[in-house]
Amino acid sequence: MRTAYSVETVRAAERELMARLPEGALMQRAAAGLAAACADLLGRVYGRRVVLLVGSGDNGGDALYAGARLARRGAGVTAVLLAPERAHAAGLAALRRAGGRTVEITATAETDKTADTAKNGDTAETAETAETFETAEHAIRNADLLLDGIVGIGGKGGLRPDAARLAAVADSARCAVVAVDLPSGVDADTGEVRGAAVRADLTVTFGTHKPGLLVDPAREYAGSVRLVDIGLDLPGEPVLEALQHADVRRLLPVPSGESDKYRRGVVGIAAGSARYPGAAVLAVAGALRGGAGAVRYVGPAGDAVLARFPETLVSDRGPQQAGRVQAWVVGPGAGDDASAVAEVLASDVPVLVDADGLRLADRDAVRARTAPTLMTPHAGEAAALLGVPREEVEGARLASARELAARYDATVLLKGSTTLVADPGGGAVRVNPTGTAWLATAGSGDVLSGLAGSLLASGLGALDAGSTAAYLHGLAGRFAADGAPVGAHDVADAVPEAWRDVRDLDD
Repeated sequence: MRTAYSVETVRAAERELMARLPEGALMQRAAAGLAAACADLLGRVYGRRVVLLVGSGDNGGDALYAGARLARRGAGVTAVLLAPERAHAAGLAALRRAGGRTVEITATAETDKTADTAKNGDTAETAETAETFETAEHAIRNADLLLDGIVGIGGKGGLRPDAARLAAVADSARCAVVAVDLPSGVDADTGEVRGAAVRADLTVTFGTHKPGLLVDPAREYAGSVRLVDIGLDLPGEPVLEALQHADVRRLLPVPSGESDKYRRGVVGIAAGSARYPGAAVLAVAGALRGGAGAVRYVGPAGDAVLARFPETLVSDRGPQQAGRVQAWVVGPGAGDDASAVAEVLASDVPVLVDADGLRLADRDAVRARTAPTLMTPHAGEAAALLGVPREEVEGARLASARELAARYDATVLLKGSTTLVADPGGGAVRVNPTGTAWLATAGSGDVLSGLAGSLLASGLGALDAGSTAAYLHGLAGRFAADGAPVGAHDVADAVPEAWRDVRDLDD
């Protein structure tokens, strides 16, 4: 399982390790891994042009020491010092000994205005500032690789004007961009991006993943992520967990020789309407592929369901009269039928609430339930439940998932570019590592709901059912799409392939 820890935990572990190591040894470990990653990206180091964007503190020190290693291998290295008076002294000395050169940027309150006045020849000082920026920008535009060491994991808010200006040049240049520990300008703990930030092709992170590297919008700025082990001992529970194949395989239900359809679990689907019969069909499609032994359907789309899946047990007498189930899925395509939602929430089995059901569910009824509840909103639905703009949820996905779980005392699966699963009692949030942008298609969420509901019926808890379903659903989306548009039914059809891919893993 991939894990991510908070900045506070990482810093405490670093302090503990540094107390046992010779001075500077930990930074040298980080710099060695960073330089190796840069060398791998470059392919050939000798003769390459490397630019370092260096801020103050240890993050800049990592970049300087890595730059010194690359310079000793024949790269032409230029360090742009954004805080010359606070640059890491030992790292800077090492770079200069290795033949690296420096460009010093004097901080300005309004960089663009300073540059404009310099062009008009107002003062020698502003002209010199403009010339320095021109030198730095020229180096970036002609670089093969840029190393972002501006801000470390403690940075909050967007980049300052001078750094933002150079980051914009890097974004428009053709060089590869490597971030040190995480892209400067993103929040390490939350994944939020509040202003200008560096967009990296590769992020080399040390000791453990940081939450911001796994959660959008910051994840989009990180590019590929390479973890360098520097020997940290990280106690306690992580902030985030990301399941891998081996973790999912251990969770998947597997029938035994004594199993029958009822022992494997029966999932009830209360979904669809005269206007949205397809939602019922797609939810049943997901449920049939989720490991439960049987699927009961309740609702007005019974004919459409039977036409596509004749093995479904169909009832038109409402959830309470449908027969025994081990879990319910309610809401996809339900329209305004609040009665079915209320009946399902009154049951004593695990319940998944999706789509229209989220709008129709009474919060007090959800909170009063003794059996597990799994809610599966997308960002717009979560925003409506929280009473905030959609943009707020999309910009603070981790905080939003936690807040919604706490308000409803339910497990929340927040769908999106990075799907998160949060339990109401706190603890590590699960982040899903699979998926493809092609999954943003009508009905895809209905398939996910059926799949997760089936896993609930087979005996998984809400957190495991939600995160396992998201993993399989994302993997199925990749297999179904294979680089081309897909429909939700294609995703459902690819779930068995995803299941086999996970089961066939050789440890």
